[in-house]
Amino acid sequence: MVYNNIKMTKMMRKQKIYLETTMFNRYFEHERDYYADTKKLFDEIALGKHEAYTSAYVIEELMKASEPKRDDMLSLLKKYDIVILEQSEETELLAQVYVKNGVIPENYIYDGYHIACASVNGLEVIISLNFQHINKLKTKTMTELINRMNGYNSVYICSPMEVVENE
Repeated sequence: MVYNNIKMTKMMRKQKIYLETTMFNRYFEHERDYYADTKKLFDEIALGKHEAYTSAYVIEELMKASEPKRDDMLSLLKKYDIVILEQSEETELLAQVYVKNGVIPENYIYDGYHIACASVNGLEVIISLNFQHINKLKTKTMTELINRMNGYNSVYICSPMEVVENE
């Protein structure tokens, strides 16, 4: 089938993205894999290409870091105008469903909080470099199923290189 005279325009709506803890860490780890894409993602946030969110759960994890890295990571919140979502009972209940269904190990409940927080708040994408518990096929498929069964939309879990624009 041939299409003539169709103009394709770039969608201008910003994606609502949730930045998981690993993104704040990687921003300062210049020698590690995925640093360049992580930095580019933050640059795109600064340019207004994405609407960035994180949560009080991430803040709690960042507070465990030693200085000066802790203050450096926390400074990114203000520098990039990242919205901080509050903790909620709804988020924690959904995270417990992930644990009960074997998606997230109980010892890593914060990983469940991140996915649940993004889901409960209607965000579209979680950006994570946590390939052990969050950004992996089992987690992606199972959280989508659990979310739908519990009345939430699915949230895409991906790495920064899947989100940043490549020229």
